[in-house]
Amino acid sequence: MASAAVLYSPEVLALATGLAAYRLDDALVLRTEARSRSCGSALTLGLALDADGNVARVGLRSQACAIGQASAAIFAQAAQGRSTRELTRTADAMSRWIAGEEAMPDWPGLATIAVARDYPGRHGALMLPWTAVLQLLPSAGDAS
Repeated sequence: MASAAVLYSPEVLALATGLAAYRLDDALVLRTEARSRSCGSALTLGLALDADGNVARVGLRSQACAIGQASAAIFAQAAQGRSTRELTRTADAMSRWIAGEEAMPDWPGLATIAVARDYPGRHGALMLPWTAVLQLLPSAGDAS
């Protein structure tokens, strides 16, 4: 039980409940789903871009563990106003960080879920929003 207490801290659980603020609706036509092979968690991500190609709005639907939900909330809280290029760079940096190849990316809130990096079974959930972004960006680039 000690590992569950470390992973699922009150801060992580609070983030997970915050996803309700990022409703996925039909107006978010740039949309994709990501799934973790390791745990089965799934996330549907929808984005709206502004005239400059920056994120104007984020919508999420999650069927994920608390780590996946918290990761999605951390993504959504800081994504607005960011360019698709910045999202791609951060997603790539997340992959390298999880693999132990470089330091944690500079993205607000990541320290809250950083402990999940020590649990390989949670890597897929940790990467859910970033995996979704990488899948979605070719469509987003065509739409901007």
